[in-house]
Amino acid sequence: MTAATGGDRGHSDHWGVITRNTIGSPVAALRNGPYGSFGVQGPSARPPYGRGSLGIEVADDSTSLTPPSEKVDFGNEVDFFGDPVLGLNQVGFHVFQTNENISYGGPRNLPGIKFEIDPNLTAAPATNYSTMVWMPGPSPVTNRWSPYLDATTTGDWFLTGNAGNVTGCNQTTMCTFQQLKTALNDGGEQPIIYTAAVSKGRDHMWIGAVDGLRINNTVYDFEAHGVKTRRAN
Repeated sequence: MTAATGGDRGHSDHWGVITRNTIGSPVAALRNGPYGSFGVQGPSARPPYGRGSLGIEVADDSTSLTPPSEKVDFGNEVDFFGDPVLGLNQVGFHVFQTNENISYGGPRNLPGIKFEIDPNLTAAPATNYSTMVWMPGPSPVTNRWSPYLDATTTGDWFLTGNAGNVTGCNQTTMCTFQQLKTALNDGGEQPIIYTAAVSKGRDHMWIGAVDGLRINNTVYDFEAHGVKTRRAN
């Protein structure tokens, strides 16, 4: 797994919109801010790292498909390829959530984190693709930057496709992070990562931002000029 060795490590050039996983005309763009909302001061009024973030905008009714909602994955298809899924120990991010987003889809209307993986399940040897999805719980604050949302201890995880059915960690019966790792560790070849991404859709309209994506010992700091890698504290 990509890991920091000390201080800021520079930039990763391999982050961007994953085109094959994007539907409609959503926005996932590196930007400055957001700052605020108005009247908000102190650390929660600015991005947790640097001056920028990953701005995300998705619509719920803008395509001719069923459902008509949009979807976007902003991720990395290079740096994590072949890394062990069971080597994931720290995952999470900070989010800028608004009351408007809650009105569109409820308190859990938020982006998530996705890992495309080869589950390598003994019980399903022909299944070589699934997406491992984290759905956060509600942000503890709105109209400002959240504290770190820890995907290893909060929210719910599931696997798409046959891997979800075999393990029981699917969209109907979601799992904790540790339950999911235990289900994937079924005695066969170890599961491996294909890609990692911040994702939103296809469900409710959402307009906000994410910063400080953590994967193990590395924090990915989304800045207007690129993705900066930092060592996690």
